[in-house]
Amino acid sequence: MSPHNRSIQRDVRELGALLGDVLTDQTSDQAFETVESCRQAAIEYRTADLESREPLISRLEGLSPHQQRIVARAFTTYFELINLAEKRERVRTIRTESDEGTLEDSLETAAAELSESDAETVERILDDVLIEPTFTAHPTEARRKTVKSKLRSIATSLETLDERLLTEKEEEQVWRDIDAEVTSLWQTPQVRNRQPEPEDEARNVQWYLENTLFDVVGEVYDELDDAIDAEIDGDLEIPKLFEFRSWAGSDRDGNPYVTPEVTATTLERQREIILEKYRDELKRLSGVLSQDGNRINTGTEFEASLEEDRERLPGSARTAEERYPGEPYRQKLKLMRERLDRVGDVRPGGYDDVEELLDDLAVIAQSLQNNGSESVVEAHVDPIRRQVATFGFSLASLDLREHQQKHTDAIAEALEREGIDYTSLSEDERVELLTDAVLQDDPLIDLSETEGLSDDSARVLELFDSLGDWQTEYGVEAIDTYAISMTDEPSHVLEVLFLADQAGVVSLPEHSGIDIVPLLETEYALSGARRIMGTLFENEAYSQALEARGQTQEIMLGYSDSNKENGYLAANWSLFKNQRRLGEICDDYDVQMRLFHGRGGSISRGGGPMNEALLALPNNTITGQVKFTEQGEAIAEKYGNPRIAERNIEQMLNAQLRARKQAIDRPEEDIPTEWFEAMETMADVARREYRDLLESEGFVRYFEQATPITVIEDLDLGSRPASRSGERTVEDLRAIPWVFSWTQSRCILPGWYALAAGIDAYLDDGGSMETLQEMYDEWPFFRTTLDNAALSLSRTELEIAEQYAGLAESDLRERFFPRVCDEYQRATELVTEIARREDLHTRDWLGENLERRNPYVDPLNLLQVHLLDQNHRTDVEERTLRLTVKGVAAGMKNTG
Repeated sequence: MSPHNRSIQRDVRELGALLGDVLTDQTSDQAFETVESCRQAAIEYRTADLESREPLISRLEGLSPHQQRIVARAFTTYFELINLAEKRERVRTIRTESDEGTLEDSLETAAAELSESDAETVERILDDVLIEPTFTAHPTEARRKTVKSKLRSIATSLETLDERLLTEKEEEQVWRDIDAEVTSLWQTPQVRNRQPEPEDEARNVQWYLENTLFDVVGEVYDELDDAIDAEIDGDLEIPKLFEFRSWAGSDRDGNPYVTPEVTATTLERQREIILEKYRDELKRLSGVLSQDGNRINTGTEFEASLEEDRERLPGSARTAEERYPGEPYRQKLKLMRERLDRVGDVRPGGYDDVEELLDDLAVIAQSLQNNGSESVVEAHVDPIRRQVATFGFSLASLDLREHQQKHTDAIAEALEREGIDYTSLSEDERVELLTDAVLQDDPLIDLSETEGLSDDSARVLELFDSLGDWQTEYGVEAIDTYAISMTDEPSHVLEVLFLADQAGVVSLPEHSGIDIVPLLETEYALSGARRIMGTLFENEAYSQALEARGQTQEIMLGYSDSNKENGYLAANWSLFKNQRRLGEICDDYDVQMRLFHGRGGSISRGGGPMNEALLALPNNTITGQVKFTEQGEAIAEKYGNPRIAERNIEQMLNAQLRARKQAIDRPEEDIPTEWFEAMETMADVARREYRDLLESEGFVRYFEQATPITVIEDLDLGSRPASRSGERTVEDLRAIPWVFSWTQSRCILPGWYALAAGIDAYLDDGGSMETLQEMYDEWPFFRTTLDNAALSLSRTELEIAEQYAGLAESDLRERFFPRVCDEYQRATELVTEIARREDLHTRDWLGENLERRNPYVDPLNLLQVHLLDQNHRTDVEERTLRLTVKGVAAGMKNTG
């Protein structure tokens, strides 16, 4: 018997019908007929019942501005609802396959693979693995918070209809609630009327951590525990495997609105959230642990712990004894809640750190086990212990980030007051100066003295001046990582070490309160990795800081700018090669490497299935610890629904456990020379072709005219500006709006352009299709690279892209659009031939998804093209244009 009452077809049909009813009620029968006629025309063209899109285009262009807005709103709302239906279908699939034992990438399959190794190796793998999803505030979330709240309410109602046995009356009541939310959704502005502030972005990230991940993580641990017990002999302890981090409220790169006040507010709010969650959990646990102290022996360790709390909090202890006479566990839990209340408080007695809370939970667990209550521990105490170990007192540790040039300028200005001309120093001289300054006892500059400095430099010094206070107040682990954008030289890393030392956050050789993370994103930086990292590892000051941090070096790789600079194929190959090189460098210096993958949501920015990406990494880089960014709509897609969130975490853990085992079994991958040389040939030509396109005269103008970049730059997607300096160049434009613009025009060029040029160059140079097919079958890196390109190719619609190209000057259009089309057609032919399949994509659900969505995205695109073509738009038309961007993003389920 199916555990579900519905299907995706029924959800789509009934939600669509309900939207039609709401549209009629809120507008008119005529408006409904207008939308319906556009919908039918789009479908009929897709099903070949119409020879061209001209009837649809004429219909859209003939609408009044008011009617156009209704059409845009209707299709945008439709996608918001259909996205919910597809999420519900994904949950159905997960539950059904889990029940049938056919779920791929499960923890059971990971445990089965681990069982091939001895227990000691399995224990080593578990100890090595630490997965750190890092949530960013990059401006890729197109939906308003208010809209998301209404959609979550509708999703909850769909779950009720699907998973509960309801009477006819109860079902009617649920549909009444859905009707009310859809009506309210229709009446709610879809487009933000203000730019979100950094605090808004931080609260958005905090919502997913608080409302989804806090509960889900414990369930994943339970599943792994059961799977390991079933497959592997011995009593293996499951250590901490996850830690969540965030850039929201702390990432300053290009965002002047992220001030020290914003970061302080974020730290305080996150601590308040997590302490309240723990208080709730301990209150719930108190309802369970009602044991009579006269009937059990709680043990000397528990009694000693309880007595310490009584001495620490005598007033609260008396209250606890009066409220829970003869119930020692409840008394203990009451005092633990009181200690949580006093964290960060002026009153004494609060927990000094999270380890003290874990110790208390361990004492309770051991006492219960000694009294034969193992099942109570497993069901009620262990989940809390895992939550505390995962989220600490900070909910998510914050990473700081800033562009390297800001540090250089700030130090130069500060040192100028000390009579030192830092700007004129060579790289070697800068390294020597910074090293000596860190190693000497006295500070060289006063971080609190910012008078006379530029605004940017004053902000840098103020940040470091605040960092020590934050670590004192919230704990080092709450904010202990600093990423440096555009790191090109060793001095860029030493500058941060110097500033941290001046702030007292670093005191060598005993203490370093911060991991300094170079972000390598340019070809110059990646190819110079040994020069940068080798210099640092040999540096007297930096090596001491590294030793104080456990000899672990985190290195971040920038996928987005690497792709924008080099193109899809060349960027992927460069990242793969340089990851291997970084692994070799760290091995040479006996340093443990933790790679931080700066991935975006789109394929061109490192997106794609995370589990496949983890398994495709070079073996010598898989140390067990891995960190990666989660951004924008990808956060809502992955973590908005608890079951989908659990599935995503399960897949990550499955992949990382298997990848670590693979790395231990085969530390060095045996990549045939022929494959390596093939990739070198393909990547080199692909890069040249991509750069030739971008550097061709007029291409930037074509990009500006044939995509909605000018509209996207003005959208209030995030608090950070769309470009670094406001200049209109591809180099200056941030990767997110670059990809967002191509996605909107349905020409997802960053995800595949120059792939065909590279492959053809290899074939023309004497390479064979059989070798490429062998590489696809046997090399995870190459297979993942091609499969991800295939996803971008699948989502590309050149007929729609041609409409956008028609907006460009004729000579630009004739120069660039045919070139893009030829590359697309050849890439499609080559990918399907190499993969030996008829379709680009390998997933049946994707084909169904595209078939369901494309006819509904088309009217939004065509309306957007029409509005972009207007020289003078009214306010209503301007709002409608912005709404089409939101609608296409919802339809494509992707921005940048």
